[in-house]
Amino acid sequence: MPLAKEVKTKAIEDYHRHEKDTGSPEVQIAILTTRITQLTEHLRSNKQDQSCRRGLLKMVGSRRRLLAYLRQSNYPSYLSITERLNLRRK
Repeated sequence: MPLAKEVKTKAIEDYHRHEKDTGSPEVQIAILTTRITQLTEHLRSNKQDQSCRRGLLKMVGSRRRLLAYLRQSNYPSYLSITERLNLRRK
């Protein structure tokens, strides 16, 4: 279940640094967050989907590593993105 093109484009437009930015940590975190939300909803109705659960855990780990990198390299941006996406931070 990939993200719809419109949803992904909206996430990129909302969190990009410049006009052609698609790979900055902020954009990657936003895309992963929308995908994690989508998979969480899927798993609420399909509790036995273990391959989906494994993919979800991999995405959560990837997002966690990106957040750690962003926190270390650009702390104000880290605070901004965690606030905008309503993510818990430590």
